[in-house]
Amino acid sequence: MNPLLERISIAPNVCFGKPCIRGTRIWVSLILDFPANGMTMEELLEEYPYLTIEDIRAAIAYGVEMASQER
Repeated sequence: MNPLLERISIAPNVCFGKPCIRGTRIWVSLILDFPANGMTMEELLEEYPYLTIEDIRAAIAYGVEMASQER
């Protein structure tokens, strides 16, 4: 397992059970949506200064993990 995934938490009573960056209420899907719409990592970090580059990488790693799972 990718150690970055330890930065992701899923709790039924936090953000409706959506995957979030651990210790925050920032959805992984929100983080992935910004670069998909042209925002750079630097802009994302300016918008959310309490995030780290590792948090963004963790969100990407989570997206890769979900996309690579068989349905």
